[in-house]
Amino acid sequence: MSAKTKKGVALIVGAGDATGGAIAKRFAKEGFQVVLTRRKIESLDNLSNEIMMMDGIVHPFGIDARREDDVVPFIEKIERDIGPIEVAVYNVGGNVRFGIHETTSRVFFKVWEMCCFGGFLMGREVSRAMCERKRGTIIFTGATASVRGGNGFSAFASGKHGLRALAQSMARELGPKGIHVGHVVIDGAIDTEWIKKMFPDRYAQKENDGILDPAAIAEAYWNMHCQPRNAWSFEIDLRPWVEHW
Repeated sequence: MSAKTKKGVALIVGAGDATGGAIAKRFAKEGFQVVLTRRKIESLDNLSNEIMMMDGIVHPFGIDARREDDVVPFIEKIERDIGPIEVAVYNVGGNVRFGIHETTSRVFFKVWEMCCFGGFLMGREVSRAMCERKRGTIIFTGATASVRGGNGFSAFASGKHGLRALAQSMARELGPKGIHVGHVVIDGAIDTEWIKKMFPDRYAQKENDGILDPAAIAEAYWNMHCQPRNAWSFEIDLRPWVEHW
């Protein structure tokens, strides 16, 4: 089956090995072409192979989501050469912890670029063609830090607060134009190798469904995309049943 006979494109910016990868595989399962991005294209090799083994169509790219000169021609290329972007997910992290006196201006600015500015660039560019078509879904990945700051997370919380505000503004502006903009607050530890290594006690709760399964997160993204426009969610929050909030 050729790429052009498949459904449109699901763009995953920040297609990591856990959440972003699971989202990509979920949309590929439904017949979407998936376009994956990370800063280094070789880091997408395993995920790309997994999607191809599912008989999916995948297009990996190495771009810096913080750079306008990368993002603008990249989105134009997808629309021109691959297909219409029906779904765009911004899933770039930036979770670092520094005390306020140890937070350099370079760290603060870089985290803001990753968490917020890159989301603005992607959202602005993908919404151009979506508005012309009067349809599309844009989803931003948030965190606990999106709704409250924590000790040592001034940079991360500032960036994630900004991303949430961006998503709210875009939802209000673009919703009447047929574009569904959503924000997902992921409040809890995710089943990743990093959590396994750094927080073994927390990871042990996996046996009791005490940490988030990336596939379950991806299912929530798929469900948000499938919502009828007479009942759109702007924001959903996901957490394990054991999480205190």
